[in-house]
Amino acid sequence: MIPFVDLKREYQEIGDEILRAIQRVIESGWFILGNELNQFEKEFADYLGVKYAIGVNSGSDALYLAVKALGIHSGDEVITVSHTFISTVDAIVRNGARVVFVDIDPETYTIDVDQLEKSITPKTKAIIPVHLYGHPADMEPIMELAEEYGLYVIEDASQAHGAEYKGKKVGTFGHLACFSFYPTKNLGAYGDAGAIVTNDAELADKLRMMRNYGSPKKYYHDFVGVNSRLDEIQAAVLRIKLKYLDQWNEKRRKIAKLYSELLDNSDVITPSEKEWAKHVYHLYVIRHKNRDKLQQYLSEKGIKTQIHYPVPVHLQKAYLELGYRVRLPITERISSEVLSLPMYPWLSNGEVESIANTVLEFIGR
Repeated sequence: MIPFVDLKREYQEIGDEILRAIQRVIESGWFILGNELNQFEKEFADYLGVKYAIGVNSGSDALYLAVKALGIHSGDEVITVSHTFISTVDAIVRNGARVVFVDIDPETYTIDVDQLEKSITPKTKAIIPVHLYGHPADMEPIMELAEEYGLYVIEDASQAHGAEYKGKKVGTFGHLACFSFYPTKNLGAYGDAGAIVTNDAELADKLRMMRNYGSPKKYYHDFVGVNSRLDEIQAAVLRIKLKYLDQWNEKRRKIAKLYSELLDNSDVITPSEKEWAKHVYHLYVIRHKNRDKLQQYLSEKGIKTQIHYPVPVHLQKAYLELGYRVRLPITERISSEVLSLPMYPWLSNGEVESIANTVLEFIGR
């Protein structure tokens, strides 16, 4: 059997370092808002090329707090996509604002910048582009529109650690950017974890207080905040893994290249990579008109796959009940065709060849 993700292989590579890092935290006796978090925040900010990183409980909290920190609330509108994990959209709704959905580019599956401007109204306060599957959104025209209309930009970079747009890492373009360190991410913790990054000192200070009950110092509270802190053990784990991120991303890119070569000249649509992008393949997502039957066939052959995402957010029951009624033809078509093949740095060439050949077997039946 070939699993969809195998984190045990990662542990086999760096397990000794991870155990030493965890032991270091335990022996220190300090588990919340300590030196490991401070060091990780500095190291992650330096890696990206931004001034500040604020560690939080999860990628979902990162998005929620980013929207809240910008003062977005009831009566405001935020533009984003429906082809994303639901946290992107939940962050807007949980702050009382209204989502304005824009369709996606059929090649990159990120926000269609050609449809952005017509979606802007006097109520629009922000745009949340999602760097999906490891491929960046087209940030230059997004930032130009944001500047023209006086809008905030929050990058959802939860699937794009180390991805680049025109030679610059994603997460460095918007007013804020959000990362998830869920265990299966390119940079993953050993539990839930996330971060918000920015070059704005005032926003960074506000977010540090927001994640810790609105508190500038212990037992003093300037506003109502939340408990959303990246703990010391997760920070220590992430510090170890950050050193390997670029190396692991290159392995992902090589695996993706092999997949695409093997599946070339078939009716499978393989991922694209724009000339301005460096794709880091958090997921290797193909498309096929008989997706469900292909997934079943692969499963029968011992190959585990997933669908990201089978039901777009605007068609989810929760959002239909909130009154969202919109047609997004590209999103809706793609959601019925996408299939994520196994993708992680420890896949062997033989496993990739076996997966690709099994896909081709299905097509040739």
